Amino acid sequence: MLLIDSSGNLRSTIYYMLRELGVKNLLATTVNDKVLNLIQESSYDIILLGHNSSDAVTGMQLLEEARYRGYIRPTAGWIFMTSDASQEVVLHAIDSRPDDLLTRPFSIDELKARLDQLVLRKQILRPVEQSIEVGDLEGAVIACDDIPRQDPNFEYACRLKASLLIDLKRPEEAYEVLEPLFWQTQDKDIGLCMAQAMTAMHRLTDARELLNSLIEHYPLLISAYDLLAKVHEQNGALDEARETLKQATAKSPLGIPRQMELGRVATQTRVLDMAEGAYRRSIMLGRRSCYRSPEPYLRLANIRRLEMQDADKRRQIELRNDFDAILNNAEFTFPRDESLKVKTNLLKSRLCEDLGEMQQAQQLRSFAEEHNRALEQPLELEREKLVLAGDSVPILEPETDEQEAPRTGARRDQAMSDKVNRLGVKHYLAGKMSQAMRYFGLAVEYDPGNVPALLNLAQLFLEAARDTSGKRDERLRMVDRYLRLTDRLPLEPAEKLRQSQLKQYRQLPLEELPPGPLGSLLR
Repeated sequence: MLLIDSSGNLRSTIYYMLRELGVKNLLATTVNDKVLNLIQESSYDIILLGHNSSDAVTGMQLLEEARYRGYIRPTAGWIFMTSDASQEVVLHAIDSRPDDLLTRPFSIDELKARLDQLVLRKQILRPVEQSIEVGDLEGAVIACDDIPRQDPNFEYACRLKASLLIDLKRPEEAYEVLEPLFWQTQDKDIGLCMAQAMTAMHRLTDARELLNSLIEHYPLLISAYDLLAKVHEQNGALDEARETLKQATAKSPLGIPRQMELGRVATQTRVLDMAEGAYRRSIMLGRRSCYRSPEPYLRLANIRRLEMQDADKRRQIELRNDFDAILNNAEFTFPRDESLKVKTNLLKSRLCEDLGEMQQAQQLRSFAEEHNRALEQPLELEREKLVLAGDSVPILEPETDEQEAPRTGARRDQAMSDKVNRLGVKHYLAGKMSQAMRYFGLAVEYDPGNVPALLNLAQLFLEAARDTSGKRDERLRMVDRYLRLTDRLPLEPAEKLRQSQLKQYRQLPLEELPPGPLGSLLR
């Protein structure tokens, strides 16, 4: 267990509470930038994170960045502790989805009750969350079905299964899971997930009605506002989408992604003062956030460009000076962002087009193309130009392979896949099994055809089935799944040998398997 809190007195108090509750493997540390590395490199089952708004680095920042970077493992439990129970802090914390939230001060009995509940849920759902952790969403769906109906976590497992089915592009199945459960329980989280399924099924009217009902009964369910805004946008009702986001940001103003969404929709509907306010708040919030980027500067400069279209000559000069100042500020603040040079030149080119300065516009466009060619991952300039200018763009862009990638957002990259696979081997040799599984799963996400990673996963699940009696059938299904995947791929001689050995082991009763590693992992 990891306890993180900047207040020495509070940290000591909670530390001794945990000791009194029988927690032995416990590390206590202060809130600082190094904590993220500690979380990334170690496998803590439970993390208690304290938040104090006055700290230079707050618990909120750590929680948000840990989620942003993908450091929050599904199998780990996070409890967010705060003395600031204000609406904006609590709702912002919920955006990063901790497992539980505790308002200080709290008693040892309350801490014990929350920990007991979280540990029990993590134990019951461990096979599900292990599969999610290695990127095997199909396996996670199968494991959800093993939670018995009488278990207190059954409804949570159903909601998790539905969410996984939506990620797997199977919203109809998700809806079938949720619909009878929602009418029985009227649970807001189940209702929200059902609205997500409806949206994915393009049942937009039904989704809108359900979301409006949820908001009426739960006015602080901010994720319902976010989804409702998307539903409005898909229906082409941009004014309604803007007003919905305006309500959401008024209730929960600390989230940069939501502020940026409000700015985008407000720009498209030409409510420029609202868009400017959202972008300025994004810049201010970004000073100490993992979402810090030049994007709000670019969008704010574009507001000035749009204002110039209806301004007189004198006002145009003032606005153009401000336009240039905002872009200069962005380049000064983000000197290492090479893509920013592309975007600023595109935006300047668009401004020159508006003013009829076609030769200057073409020169700036050429500069953008030149910088773009030098990027490791060049931008799609025409699309980028539309986005930067705040012009109407397709409400729903076609889904790309990148959008269909697993939850971690990893791009397909063979070199990175090989590197991550080697890290998995390193963690396996160090005895860190869960970390090894996580890295092998990431390797498969980067390159689904990475045979060594698939075989390594098959081996780890087989060893886990042999060494522990719980959930053996599910683990063996994982072994069979990964071996089947390798059957579809071309194999090197060493890979064929390893596959053959694992298939032979799979035919044996588990009690006849040799102890220890079932061979060397492939690097």
